[in-house]
Amino acid sequence: MAGRTVIETRGLTKRYGSQVAVDHLDLTVEEGEIFGFLGPNGAGKTTTLLMLVGLTEPSAGQARVLGWDPRRDPIRVKREVGYLQENMGFYRDMKSREMLRFIGELNGIPAREADRRIEAALELVALAGDADKTIGNYSRGMRQRLGLAEILLRDPKIVFLDEPTLGLDPEGANRIIELIDRMCRDKGMTVLLSSHDLYKVQRICHRVGIMAQGKMVVEARTSELAAGGGSMALEDLYLEYFQEERS
Repeated sequence: MAGRTVIETRGLTKRYGSQVAVDHLDLTVEEGEIFGFLGPNGAGKTTTLLMLVGLTEPSAGQARVLGWDPRRDPIRVKREVGYLQENMGFYRDMKSREMLRFIGELNGIPAREADRRIEAALELVALAGDADKTIGNYSRGMRQRLGLAEILLRDPKIVFLDEPTLGLDPEGANRIIELIDRMCRDKGMTVLLSSHDLYKVQRICHRVGIMAQGKMVVEARTSELAAGGGSMALEDLYLEYFQEERS
């Protein structure tokens, strides 16, 4: 895949006191690509996403998202991207259709256009039949799908997903992975996916990067990793660095 670079970092670093959460990260992601961040908890994946969406400032280095600096132009970046957090903060006493209409209003989407997008999004994430239930009665998997529906409503160019399958049963996780793949193929969205789940990431990502102790220790196309060492090559690499980080 060769296209326009839409995410780029150079020497991106984040420190919390003496702790280095992200250590001189160099990364490029191309338009229409699904890039998977792999690594255990504490590897620096979430912190990287927070810097890219302008929710925390880097200690050093540079980042560009669609040509914009998230530190200097956080509002502009937030308008252009979607972000699915590990724990979505929906109003539990609202129904999902009401919630999405509220989000549409906040984003200045005309009511008629918002309703059209909402119905299409609910259908795509298989929540149309549950749209009049209160969100407090949703399972975690349903809330994750509602988060994807919110992203589809806003129709961003880039989507940042932080552990979207965490805590889901295999069926729910597979459904989320299929939705992410479809968003990229059908909508042309660029996806940066953070996960500790090797097998889910390997299924849909064009490229992967393994994070360990804040550093990008491996970066390659999934097809190249498989071709270079068989189907276990990526697993071997991941387990090697995962064990190092645990020790």
